[in-house]
Amino acid sequence: MLFNLFNRKYEPRPIFAVLGTDMHCHLVPKVDDGSKCVEESVECLKTLKAVGYNKVIITPHFQTPRFENDEDDIKRRYEELKRQATEAGVDIEMVGVAGEYRIDSGFKKRLENPRFLKISDKYVLVEFSLHQQMMGCDEMIFDMQMKGYEVILAHPERYPYLNVNGVRMEQLKNQGVFFQINVLSLGGFYGEEAKRRAYEMLERGWIEFMGTDTHNTMYAQALRDLSCNRKVEKVLEKYTFMNDTL
Repeated sequence: MLFNLFNRKYEPRPIFAVLGTDMHCHLVPKVDDGSKCVEESVECLKTLKAVGYNKVIITPHFQTPRFENDEDDIKRRYEELKRQATEAGVDIEMVGVAGEYRIDSGFKKRLENPRFLKISDKYVLVEFSLHQQMMGCDEMIFDMQMKGYEVILAHPERYPYLNVNGVRMEQLKNQGVFFQINVLSLGGFYGEEAKRRAYEMLERGWIEFMGTDTHNTMYAQALRDLSCNRKVEKVLEKYTFMNDTL
């Protein structure tokens, strides 16, 4: 009853089928600021299927000191969720667990003995602080690339200090960093500024991936509503993304 929160005004439409895979969400319960229980994760996974996704890669936060997660523990929790989701009749392929790694005060130490949970055994999803970029980010990203990792920057449209028309974002692209925007940004979920920046990045051809960044049933409801948005549907038709390669 608690998680039957969805507004039935709009039936979800499978517009995200063209992407195939959601490669950024927080549905391993009780490990970060995402799902709080298995029931909530199951409800969200069912919504991902309803709006068109057929695969999902779950990406818990790794952040110092807020979310001091351990990779082996996350893998165990993910396998348990996968078992419980199957028992609950979830009809979406759970193809793996990765991580969303904050480049923060603990990241340099993490690089000394990397155990990154990777997307498709290839990409490492990283994020910056939403408020201020940490000094030395470029060097740490370069170190990752020298170690053979492909780096995806999560939701660049949400960092107000990264000017779309400025040098900084272009440097990141020239450095070979992939960009992933949140689909909910296209509907204004994070505010009009993030929405505007997301569309500008799309126009520049800077976006390789799109993720839902689903945390809970509130995000799931927003996804259901967004699936009825014709402008977003046209974006999915106009641009080519790499989600279906995962």
